[in-house]
Amino acid sequence: MTLAHWLPFAIASAILVAIPGPTVLLVVSYALGHGRRYALATTAGVALGDLTSMTASMLGLGVILAASATLFTALKWVGAAYLIYLGVKLWRAPVVSGDAALATRAETRTSRIFGHAYAVTALNPKSIVFFVAFVPQFIDTQVATWSQIAVFEATFVALGTINALGYALLASAARRAIRRPGVQLAVNRTGGSLLIGAGVLAAAWRKACA
Repeated sequence: MTLAHWLPFAIASAILVAIPGPTVLLVVSYALGHGRRYALATTAGVALGDLTSMTASMLGLGVILAASATLFTALKWVGAAYLIYLGVKLWRAPVVSGDAALATRAETRTSRIFGHAYAVTALNPKSIVFFVAFVPQFIDTQVATWSQIAVFEATFVALGTINALGYALLASAARRAIRRPGVQLAVNRTGGSLLIGAGVLAAAWRKACA
């Protein structure tokens, strides 16, 4: 594979993952609410979620989704409902300070946050559709196809991981400057509202296109 084939794909992928979406909103919300430890957990969840969706695409799931409107619609509805669920949980999350805050953070399971990030990323059809629709445009027919697909997948997952980590670290740094419970409550409710809004918009868009 030449640089001329890889670089355009990398640029297109970087643009796609940089656009704030459900995954970025989740990463930022958890980083603001729980700190760097959980920001890293969400980043790991995003990485595995991207890897899952890209691998599924490579194995043909993307083709099935593109061919089956019913299956694609079902996946969209599941993803939308999950986003709304996470948004409601974040909206209702209690905000405490001092020693009580430390206790609350200790009770938050890293595995659960990791699972949330993984599910939101893996259930987002955007990555699958992008991979199936655009990868063929960058493939060099003179080189083995599977090796190129593997490189493209690794590139996309790496860019998605770096992007999520960058958002998470920035949000964690901002969190250290935000100590007032009232501000934290506003951040939680803003993030929750955005997640709920993203879920509602996804559901409405799917209904309008049905």
